[in-house]
Amino acid sequence: MNSTVQLIQPVVALLVWSMVMWFWMYVTRLPAIASMKMKLDSEVPSGVQMSQLPARVRWKADNYNHLMEQPTLFYAVVFSLAFLGAVTEFIVYTAWAYVGLRVIHSLVQALVNKIEFRFVVFVLSNIPLVIIICKAAIQAFK
Repeated sequence: MNSTVQLIQPVVALLVWSMVMWFWMYVTRLPAIASMKMKLDSEVPSGVQMSQLPARVRWKADNYNHLMEQPTLFYAVVFSLAFLGAVTEFIVYTAWAYVGLRVIHSLVQALVNKIEFRFVVFVLSNIPLVIIICKAAIQAFK
């Protein structure tokens, strides 16, 4: 298989995972809104109404939002390496490590939200991301 395709696979996997979290967010949020008989009001500041939902419901939305933040760096750097033709087996494994750690982070946040453990997983996920970014920087500026 083409090494560029192999590098794009973790990107697609993280995109699919983001949609899993989006679905999970709504499967828990909509019934909670209904059971609370919450009247949605566009005049209330963003997030105020949703903060009334149970914590276990909010955790899924918080994680979905997190998947729209830092992983954007991952997407950009992976496509940069693919464009630069700088794909190696090590980088592919490193990209998969990042994706795996982000999935673990999601599960921790969505299920138990133990902040100390979630923080450790988040920090660990930054290691492969930094490695990939360094590889891209070296390749782009050599």
